[in-house]
Amino acid sequence: MTTWTERPNGHSIPLTTPSGVDRAAHHRLDEAWLAAAWSHPTTRVFVVSGGQALVDDTPDGRTELVMTPAFEAPVTETHRYFLGTDADGVRYFALQKDALPGRIDQSARPAGLREAGALLSERDAGLLVHAVALENWQRLHRFCSRCGERTVIAAAGHIRRCPACGAEHYPRTDPAVIMLVTDDQDRALLGRQVHWPEGRFSTLAGFVEPGESIEQAVVREVAEEVGVTVGDVEYVGSQPWPFPSSLMLGFMARATTSQIQVDGEEIHEARWFSRDELRAAYESGEMLPPYGISIAGRLIELWYGKPLAP
Repeated sequence: MTTWTERPNGHSIPLTTPSGVDRAAHHRLDEAWLAAAWSHPTTRVFVVSGGQALVDDTPDGRTELVMTPAFEAPVTETHRYFLGTDADGVRYFALQKDALPGRIDQSARPAGLREAGALLSERDAGLLVHAVALENWQRLHRFCSRCGERTVIAAAGHIRRCPACGAEHYPRTDPAVIMLVTDDQDRALLGRQVHWPEGRFSTLAGFVEPGESIEQAVVREVAEEVGVTVGDVEYVGSQPWPFPSSLMLGFMARATTSQIQVDGEEIHEARWFSRDELRAAYESGEMLPPYGISIAGRLIELWYGKPLAP
């Protein structure tokens, strides 16, 4: 039986596998420890800006985050985020800047998670997704939601405190459901969003609403987007999705009806596919696969039984 943490061909799923970095949250309020960690010669630092960091394509075909010792990093005191330590004792920090530094060499290039997430190692992908999520939150939540005062950064980037009313604010994560729906003929239901290119089909998805369970969200979103009624819902796995601040909760769902009626606002087109029909559509180029970094493709492969693309 195929597990969620691996694709049928044994390759790990981007952004879901253990990164090998311990977030070491107990150090975030220890300023003396953080100062010592920052000055340690083995500490590694990278800059994040606008959801991007510098990456480098190595001669042996790997893609890596460009990291430097702390003493070579750009100067910043406020937007310095501690990301954790690895088994070798290396400490990792991210620096939030208004722009990425100039290219260190000819091969370094700026990239975000959509471009590089599936290419990076588990460690680098985990570090980047952590840093991007913090940067998104820091940029969008600079003022206290209780009194309106500008807040200050604390806990090595993981808390914002209000100096006026004392409120503490924590990074926001919005739960979203993503589901592969199948029917009694074991066909898969895939849809194309209004703004997607022709031929791009994927699983359905949507945000969990206040006062709603994640299972209820699956049923509601499928009904709203394509008019199909869902019965059994089975949780499969999750994926951090900081675009800007979501957590994708993956499901397999069984439809009790098959008539499709798209909403026309989010979903422009939806179709049922047998395995043979889906394979033929990919092979002919009629359909484009889901973006490689998303768990949507892994849900489809879990149903299909093997990878649909190399």
